[in-house]
Formats: sequence, C-alpha cells, structure tokens
Amino acid sequence: MRKRIVPAGEGEAASPAESWLDLDQVADVEITSEDPGFPIEGALLPGREVGWRAAGPGEQRIRLLFPEPQRLTRIVLEFVEPARERTQEFVVRWSAVGEDSLRDVVRQQWNFSPQGSNRQVEELSVELADVAVLELVIVPDISGGDARASLESLRLA
Repeated sequence: MRKRIVPAGEGEAASPAESWLDLDQVADVEITSEDPGFPIEGALLPGREVGWRAAGPGEQRIRLLFPEPQRLTRIVLEFVEPARERTQEFVVRWSAVGEDSLRDVVRQQWNFSPQGSNRQVEELSVELADVAVLELVIVPDISGGDARASLESLRLA
C-alpha cells in the first residue's frame, strides 16, 4: 500500500497524473477588455491574489490560442461576485487545429446573491485533442445590467 498525506486546502490541486498547464508558457491570450487593476494574468497564472475583471459592462471574451496544440482533460473555472445580485451566463468553446468553427463545451447560467451564493466553481472533465483555441464568453448580467464580467481563476489540465 502507498500512502500520501495531503494537507488541507489542496483539494483543487491536480493529481500527480495530471498537472495544470503553464498558460504563461503555452498560450497566447486575447481579451475584449480588462480593468488595469485586475489584469488577465490574475486569473490565468497561479499565485496571483486578484482575478481578472472587464473594463466595462457587457459581454466579454477571453480567448486562449495555443501555438502548439494541447490535449485537455480538465477545465476549472471560478467566478466570484460578493456585492450584487445578478444572473451570469458563460460559454466555453473550443476548436482543434485546422478547424474554423468553435464548438461548445458547456453553456451555463448562475444566480449570484451576496447573501449566499456568491461563488461559482465549475470543474469540467473533458476529452479535447489538438486544441488550438479555447474561448470563454461571459455575459455578466443576462438582464442587461451594468455588471462587469470577472473571472477569479481558470485552470487547465
């Protein structure tokens, strides 16, 4: 029998068989906007204390471009909204090398409420091969309010 002691708080860590992609090294990123105080690196790179936030309201797009195609088996997204009640929708799409169109992985809505449901964590098990593009589209308030899109973290394995 083999035994490991895993300290508390490491529940979201990747297992030895799967490690998080170093997005700083393997991906280029395109974004529709960013608040200078909350750059995209805050959501994509581990060890950052603040996530990403859009510069203004409305739909936002974060697109990861992989010069070297990647195989993805896990996508973990974390959104936080501590201040306002709203319904957010997000879509994760991808395309393989040589494909022109993006295919949906997931489309989901979430109701944020400061009195209770203020954090959304989605762990997606996927089997995506030869990924050239991974795109996250966020509609921060489906009712059209002035909420800004934000992303606490995005991890890929």
